[in-house]
Amino acid sequence: MISLAGKRILVTGGSRGIGRATALLCAKAGADVGITYHSRRADADAVAREIRAMGRRAYLGGGDHADANRVSQIFSEVQAVFGGLDGFVANHGVWPTADVALSQLAPERWRETMRVNLDGVFLTTRAALGLMTGGGRVVMVGSTAGQRGEAFHSDYAATKGAIMSLVKSLAIECAPGITVNCVAPGWVDTEMTTDAFAGAERARLAATIPVQRIASADDIAGPILFLLSDLARHVTGEILNVNGGSVLCG
Repeated sequence: MISLAGKRILVTGGSRGIGRATALLCAKAGADVGITYHSRRADADAVAREIRAMGRRAYLGGGDHADANRVSQIFSEVQAVFGGLDGFVANHGVWPTADVALSQLAPERWRETMRVNLDGVFLTTRAALGLMTGGGRVVMVGSTAGQRGEAFHSDYAATKGAIMSLVKSLAIECAPGITVNCVAPGWVDTEMTTDAFAGAERARLAATIPVQRIASADDIAGPILFLLSDLARHVTGEILNVNGGSVLCG
């Protein structure tokens, strides 16, 4: 078992899906874990209870990740509860489900996707780095969409591609004390993708993946845990593909 004993980890978007799975796995590995959420307070409370039931400290903070004032408040609270951070997972984001060609894409949708997926990552990552006074690990959640593009979801793909470039930039900027990496999932069975898997679509999508299955949230949480651990101390600036072989790139 990878050990995060004594570590303090914050996971954004931790009330469900990949964030929830990551937060609970970090707690199982021995870490104190904080989570943020946008609006699902009851789900976030449930995750915090599970973390505490393992004998770990938990923090939860709600609000808009792209609101600079609220982000500042959240990280001040994290500092007060944990005294700093050793690891940060930038996981929150939106995936607009409607297929829309760029020629028909409303500026409002474009701006909202950018605001949540990029502004929110910028603000929270900047704040997290300020709490890593003794070094640490940053892991951002990307997507295959950021590597190969995603027709009719160009707004989402653009944000994930930008996150991957941000990871490579920060890997150099934050060295040597802090490593910065990205986990890039393909299709994942979470609430966010429920509509995409409607009807026969799930089986069709699974058939396009070489391993012939859709990833679970736990399948993504495991690689994130590795990158947060000391086993990955010499890995930085890396895009770790967790997509069942659906996109093969270095």
